[in-house]
Amino acid sequence: MIILASQSPRRQELLRWLVSDFSVQPADINEDVKDLYGPKEYVMKMAQEKAAAIAAEHPEDLVIACDTVVVADDIILGKPKDRIDAYKMLKMLSNRSHLVYTSVILRQGEQMAEKLTQAEVKFFPLTDGEIYRYLDTDDYIDKAGGYGIQHEAGVFVEKITGDYYAIVGFPVGEVNQMLKNFEV
Repeated sequence: MIILASQSPRRQELLRWLVSDFSVQPADINEDVKDLYGPKEYVMKMAQEKAAAIAAEHPEDLVIACDTVVVADDIILGKPKDRIDAYKMLKMLSNRSHLVYTSVILRQGEQMAEKLTQAEVKFFPLTDGEIYRYLDTDDYIDKAGGYGIQHEAGVFVEKITGDYYAIVGFPVGEVNQMLKNFEV
């Protein structure tokens, strides 16, 4: 059996492109350790911990775990605490480029594969009105960096360099390649 260690509807939708039968079991880990790691190390550590938590309960199953962070000025912008926090993040990202890292861990028994994907996103200059309209949609909730590129915040994007699906939080092409090395 395949277990997706995430409650993200986006990750579930994209995994369905690859496999039709899987279960969803979010991992409950402490993600408030951003200050202990650099951005790349942090995003890898979070996915590793999610995979380990679920694999401990289901050692024979294939566990797929991911984590995504938005990084500006080497500062990790995680999920906003509230609307004000999301506003500050979007203001910070306005008229500039930032990085998005998504890590993927596949783990089954003793076999494990890891991948770190990266994309660069440049936002147009954002007015307060644009930011407030977006915040009114509540789409920022539970999204790294305070935005979801696959919804209304897509209009903020001037340019993307790298894997669009890494920005969404599930680099589906990379996962497809990784799955070839596992029995599914």
